[in-house]
Amino acid sequence: TAAATTVKVSTDDDPVLGNPDAPVTIIEFSDYECPFCKRAFQQSFPKIKSEYIDKGLVKLVFRDLPLPFHDPLATKQAIAANCAREQGGDEIYFAYHDEIFNRTNSNGNGMPVEELNNIAKDLNLNISDFSTCLDSEKYLSEVQKDLSDAAAVGANGTPAFFVGKSSTDGIIEGTKISGAQPYEVFKSIIDGLLE
Repeated sequence: TAAATTVKVSTDDDPVLGNPDAPVTIIEFSDYECPFCKRAFQQSFPKIKSEYIDKGLVKLVFRDLPLPFHDPLATKQAIAANCAREQGGDEIYFAYHDEIFNRTNSNGNGMPVEELNNIAKDLNLNISDFSTCLDSEKYLSEVQKDLSDAAAVGANGTPAFFVGKSSTDGIIEGTKISGAQPYEVFKSIIDGLLE
């Protein structure tokens, strides 16, 4: 059988969930206002996390792909999560990420923009630093770099996942998984890579 095509994808310097030395990497390009991204977060992700990430076998790298029809909120959410990361590293980034997905109703107007400050407060971040970071759009260029990298690897919808063996240079040969696919789709690719 023909092997699934793989694409070279960079982890950039984006947030990592799980063991940095895990043998398998999942790079996720996602949009906080995308209902399919929220579904993947609620349905497939918890099992991937408990079965692979928590056991040190897989690390997840989260990259931003806010779609134009979900803006300006989707880009603002992506910037906000990066502002949270600035204060608390990847652990706080993913705590913030989880809260956005838990609180938004999706589709580009899923939450009032003030909610971004409320999440920061709930995570005990320094609110004045956070607001300054968000209002100045400090991480807009970081989000835009993810957008151009996504376009370069053919990730034109969200969520788009690339699953491959981890590498020392941060570039993986990833098999693409498009959309909110069931856990089993991830499992079969991950298990193949772990063999």
